[in-house]
Amino acid sequence: MNTPDQSQLGKSSAYADQYDASLLFAMPRAPKRAELGIEGTPPFLGADMWTAFELSWLNLRGKPQVALAHITVPCESPNIIESKSFKLYLNSFNNTRFADARDVRERIRADLGAAAGMGIGIKTLGPELFDREPVHEMDGLNLDRLDIECMHFTPAPELLFAEFDEPPVTETLTSNLLKSNCLVTGQPDWGSVQISYAGAQINQEGLLQYLVSFRNHHEFHEQCVERIFMDVWTRCKPIRLSVYARYTRRGGLDINPFRTSYPQALPPNVRTARQ
Repeated sequence: MNTPDQSQLGKSSAYADQYDASLLFAMPRAPKRAELGIEGTPPFLGADMWTAFELSWLNLRGKPQVALAHITVPCESPNIIESKSFKLYLNSFNNTRFADARDVRERIRADLGAAAGMGIGIKTLGPELFDREPVHEMDGLNLDRLDIECMHFTPAPELLFAEFDEPPVTETLTSNLLKSNCLVTGQPDWGSVQISYAGAQINQEGLLQYLVSFRNHHEFHEQCVERIFMDVWTRCKPIRLSVYARYTRRGGLDINPFRTSYPQALPPNVRTARQ
């Protein structure tokens, strides 16, 4: 079983500019989910949506080509793909010749699917479509307007509570104050988060204090979002819940996990201004 300390994170890495699928480093989701009390099938659906901003290869005449890629890894997959290994893998395309963008796309689809242990989705966009890529902030009521005192900087789920004696509500809440640290290197990961739910009204001050409490926490993006989902799910007991985070890019990649308690379409993979 691969573990984070075995990855290329925090280590000097040789630059491979010829295609090499072995650079991908997969890690099982199960151990971190077990820490959250998840055994067997999780109480959520969803996916990890990636954007690759630094995708390039050579055509058959040796001329460089560039593209963006939107990649969707189902959360049901047994493995996550460590992000530095993903960057090194994409770099290996840089001096490799491919017939066309479809050839590149299908190669990535096969390799990432093998690493994740499940089929993945991919869409590539050529330069002629770059100006159609929108920038949009997350919709919802922004919690950051609240003037709160913050005392906790490691996850404090005890800050979460809901008004069970009041009529249920349906609302969407957002914050740009999510920050955690890489599990291996300790480097900061900056994100925005959107929480949509129906049920007893969640105390907004407590929720914002809880989100801020991730500030010194060390965990991968996907794991942080699942922790947020499970803490809100178990403590506030909503009827329905979705948690969606968009993290700023690192190494030309952003990761945007989405978890939901009920079947629904994935949100559009639209970047925020900070991404």
